[in-house]
Amino acid sequence: MARRGFFAELNRQAKIAESVRARRQREAARQHAAAIRHLEQTQRAEERARSQLAKAKAAELKRLEKEAKEAHLAAREAEVEERNQALAETYAEIDGLLEETLLHDDYVDLETLRREVKHPAFDRDDLEVPAPPPEPISNPPQPIHQPPDPPRGLASLFGKKKHAEAVETEHQRYHLAVSEWEAQCRLIAIRRGEAQEQHARAEEKRLEKLQKERERYAQECRKREDEVAESNRRLDELIVNLGYGTTEAVQEYVAIVLGNSVYPDQFPITHEFAFNASTAELDLKVAIPPPEAIPTEKTYKYAKATDEIVSTLLPQKDCRDRYASAVQQVALRSFHEIFEADRRGLIRTIALEVGTTAIDPATGRHGYTPFVIASAERGSFLSFDLSAVVPAMTLASLGAAVSKSPYTLVPADRAGVRRA
Repeated sequence: MARRGFFAELNRQAKIAESVRARRQREAARQHAAAIRHLEQTQRAEERARSQLAKAKAAELKRLEKEAKEAHLAAREAEVEERNQALAETYAEIDGLLEETLLHDDYVDLETLRREVKHPAFDRDDLEVPAPPPEPISNPPQPIHQPPDPPRGLASLFGKKKHAEAVETEHQRYHLAVSEWEAQCRLIAIRRGEAQEQHARAEEKRLEKLQKERERYAQECRKREDEVAESNRRLDELIVNLGYGTTEAVQEYVAIVLGNSVYPDQFPITHEFAFNASTAELDLKVAIPPPEAIPTEKTYKYAKATDEIVSTLLPQKDCRDRYASAVQQVALRSFHEIFEADRRGLIRTIALEVGTTAIDPATGRHGYTPFVIASAERGSFLSFDLSAVVPAMTLASLGAAVSKSPYTLVPADRAGVRRA
C-alpha cells in the first residue's frame, strides 16, 4: 500500500506544527492556564512558608507550621485541579474526533504547496569591513645646529681660540646627532614598511576569505533555488497528473489530505492505502492505538492522610463505550475527509478497515485486530449529515462489519461486509 510521498510529508509536517501551535494557544486561553498559575502561586507560597519556618523564632513556629501546611495543601489541590482539567481535555478530544473534522473543509488547494525561495542574509558580513590601516609612526624631531655666540668685548680679543673650539665641538655634536637621527629614521621607515606589508597581507587574506565565503553563500543560494524549482516542478507535474486521475497522483493527493488530519496526542493514527484507477476505488487501512493507550482515570483526588494524589477509575463500561465510539468516529471521519477533499470525484468508492495492533490477552501474542470493515460509495456518503448522525447506526446503514467489543480486541466479522 502507498504511504506518504514528498508533498504529503511536507504538508503533514506543516499541519502538525500548525496543530501544535493551535493547541498551545488553546491551552493558554483555557482554564488549564489559570490552574497552572494557581499551582505556581501556591508552590511559591509553600516555599516562602518553608523558608520562613526555618528562620522563625520559637514563638512563631506554631503559626508558621500552620501556614506551611496550608500552603502545601493548596499546592497539592492545585495540582489535582490541573490534572483533572488535562484529563477532561484529553477525553473531550477523543470523544470529538468526528466533530473536529466537520469544522473545516478537507479540500487541499495544491497551489498552497508552491514554494518561494527565501535566502538568509549573508552570514559573513564581518569580512566586508576592511582592516584599519596601521597607526602612523612619526620620525623623531630633526637635530638643530646651535653654534655658540661669537665673543664680545675683551673676549673678542682674547677668547677667539676658545670660541673656535666651542664652534668645532658644536659642529661635531650636530653631525653626530644628525647621523643618529638619520639612523632612527631609517629604522622607523623599516617598521613603517613592515606594518604596511602586514596590513596588505591581512587585507589580501580577508579578501580571499571573503571571496570564498561569497562563493559558498552563492552555492547555498543556488542549491535553495534548485530545490524550490524542483519542488515546484514536481508540484506542477502532480497537478497535471491529478487532472488525468493517474494512480500515483491520486495516491499522493490522498496522502496530503490524510496528512492534514492531525489526531490528538493521546490518539495517534497511521494510514495505508492503494488506489485502483480502473475501478476508482481506494483501499484504505487505518491503524489506531490499542485500548490500553487511552486513559482510564475518572478523576484525581488528594489524600491528606498519605499526602498523595490518587485517582479513581472509570467504570469498565465507560472505557468500552469511549473506545468503541472512537473506533466508529475514525471510520466515518476517514470516509468524510477523503470524499470531501476529492472535489474532482476521482474516488468513487472507499473500502475501509480500521483496526489496531496489540497483545491479545487470550494468547499473549502481538497481532492485528480489525474493528471496522466497511465500504462506502461517494454520492451516498456525501448525502449524510454527519453532524447529526449516530456513528454506530451510520456504519450499520453502510452494511459495515463492526466489532462487538473493540476494547477487548474482538475482531469484526469480515464475512458480513456489504460492498458499496
